Amino acid sequence: MEEGLRQSLEVAEERAILVTVLLGGAGDDVSDPLAELRALSSTAGATVVGELLQRRAKPRGATYLGKGKLEELVRMVEMVKASVVIFDNELSPMQIRTIEEAVSCKVLDRSELILDIFASRAQTREARLQVEIAQLQYTAPRLRAMWTHLGQVTGGAPIGVGTRGPGEQQLEIDRRLVHKRISLLRERLAEVQSRKSREVEARTHEHFTVGLVGYTNAGKSTLFNVVTSGGALEADQLFATLNTRVEAWPLGGGAQALLSDTVGFINNLPHHLVASFRSTLEETVRAHALVIVLDVADVHAPMQYQTVLEVLEDIGARDQPRVVVLNKIDTLVDRRQRGLLAENPVPFWLEREPEAIAVSARTGEGVEALRDRVRGLLRGPLREVQMEVPMSDSRLTDYLEKRTEVLDRAWTESTCVYRVTIGRRQVEQLLARGCRFSLNDQPAAEAIEQLWPTPVRAESPAIPPHRRTWPDEHVE
Repeated sequence: MEEGLRQSLEVAEERAILVTVLLGGAGDDVSDPLAELRALSSTAGATVVGELLQRRAKPRGATYLGKGKLEELVRMVEMVKASVVIFDNELSPMQIRTIEEAVSCKVLDRSELILDIFASRAQTREARLQVEIAQLQYTAPRLRAMWTHLGQVTGGAPIGVGTRGPGEQQLEIDRRLVHKRISLLRERLAEVQSRKSREVEARTHEHFTVGLVGYTNAGKSTLFNVVTSGGALEADQLFATLNTRVEAWPLGGGAQALLSDTVGFINNLPHHLVASFRSTLEETVRAHALVIVLDVADVHAPMQYQTVLEVLEDIGARDQPRVVVLNKIDTLVDRRQRGLLAENPVPFWLEREPEAIAVSARTGEGVEALRDRVRGLLRGPLREVQMEVPMSDSRLTDYLEKRTEVLDRAWTESTCVYRVTIGRRQVEQLLARGCRFSLNDQPAAEAIEQLWPTPVRAESPAIPPHRRTWPDEHVE
């Protein structure tokens, strides 16, 4: 391979050939196995000029592809004048190098492509630090196989017996530099994340927080801009949002939540990125409730939903109440007319998630129902209770007057006794703010569990592997 072709992993404006190897029965239930890689490549700025697919029982050790398919790939690269080959699979360093030598152009795997996209989109200091750490962690174990200069000796001496020492020494020097850089970046990132953790914790104590989560390009930012004052980037591309944005969400009746728009999830996200972006997802972990946005018009929606559930489990966001939003219902008619959907998929989802809400973030349809649902989560189950509050606490009395249903009032020399209809989460929010009051003549903290026993959240049933795309009758 020509020297220097792997000096950069960027693929912007490059002519790319996409390759996927489906192992065993993988991909049998997917109508277009290269659809997501095609979208990722487009997001990175590459021009797709060819595609290659192979089914194998297991990958070939040296080249992942079979020998015949590799020869076909070589001919395709020459014919379309491709400058990069992008695999949807995770390749080893030696496999990348062997394939590069065969095709004489740069070869990237799925992880490198996603890292390239994240690097191009990182805007904040935290995101840039996270991406650089992930890139270095990915590169470190690949130094020997990917960096051709490590096999050469200063002065141009030939490679062979008796010439290994300087090369090995350079390898160790490069590894030490990488690990030293990673340690430095982690220290800087820890400082940023510590400050952010304190901010997130403070918001969680002071406000009812909602995390907007979902597969990448499901329409989260569009929905975020509709229900808040906006400001999030809207783009029909993967990973348009990398940095968490938080805005107030008026819920009506004097109620308000803080809504966070977070990075989208994706299937087979490189584990280095998952680890590096845990702090970005801290808003999700600490949120009081989660709104899962699903592109209901996407033929791969079941697989995407399963991926979201798995990521939430992985990051520890398990116990919050969840609202499933079936987004992009405004596109269903057009997609059916174009033959991309055989019938309306909404009934399929309502059968599986009866509490799901059909929404079009683009037109606003269904948004009011979502707002009402979240307002109900903010309040929690309502109870009629007697609250005795200090007369001196004007903020607490103002809250009760404006944000609860006041049924009766009575006054003593130092307190006001309210008969109100209030929800558990409202009571918890008041306690988090340091308010002092009693419920039904008991200390509030003790009375909560008697009035609102903590329910056990039912787990969402996983979609079996053979149902992670639409049933056969839903797809042409």
